[in-house]
Amino acid sequence: MALIFLRSLVFNVLFYIVLVLLMVVAIPTLLLPRWGVMGLEAVWAHISLFLMRVICNIRIEFRGMEKIPQGALIIASKHQSFWETFALVRFFDRPLFILKRELMMIPVFGWCLKKAGMISVERSGGPRSLLKTLKRAAGEVKRGRQLIIFPEGTRTAPGAPPNYKAGVGQIYVESGVPCLPVALNSGLFWPRRTFMRYPGTLVVEFLDPLPPGLPRDEFLKRLREQIETATNRIVEAGRAEQAQLFGGVPSRAKG
Repeated sequence: MALIFLRSLVFNVLFYIVLVLLMVVAIPTLLLPRWGVMGLEAVWAHISLFLMRVICNIRIEFRGMEKIPQGALIIASKHQSFWETFALVRFFDRPLFILKRELMMIPVFGWCLKKAGMISVERSGGPRSLLKTLKRAAGEVKRGRQLIIFPEGTRTAPGAPPNYKAGVGQIYVESGVPCLPVALNSGLFWPRRTFMRYPGTLVVEFLDPLPPGLPRDEFLKRLREQIETATNRIVEAGRAEQAQLFGGVPSRAKG
């Protein structure tokens, strides 16, 4: 465990050094079209995955990439870790996130988010503010962007009871585009609320897309069933792998 601690420490130091350096490089790209900032985000993701593999011995396995539709799309992903907020972007040419307004106020980082056309939401704004944000997101998707959204609204530890929100259903109905469910087990290897990074195989599985035009309640039901069934399966496999590595799953890797 001491070696895992040391590797985690080294990884985190390098991870944030890379982020700071890329923020410096990003300043001139603010004068370029959106692709300049998005290119740097892709570089950050590739470097981060490389550091995870060589320092923390975390192997990344992407499954079902052939199922990713082209064009306008909603990507509804399980959210267990900070990891998926940057790692999923690489698969889409016009990605879009709905972010906390506070992130947009961070110097350079927030400027890049605005340049990339991300949508901010003021959580204290109440239902009217949220509805306005959802309508704006649906409009952006109609114009050909790919919205990466976490239907539970926040990170949940592996095995925690799911709590899906209705917002993704509203965007789905208004945008009229397919939805790609995504299951993962990132919380076992990059847990929330700790800097520890545990070795093993981090799996992301792109599931069968849900076609446009489903009634909202049916859509939400099918979305939850697909994501939770696949997530439970790959989390169980991840726990079994960790049990082999450690003789029992590290307690903090449980979330």
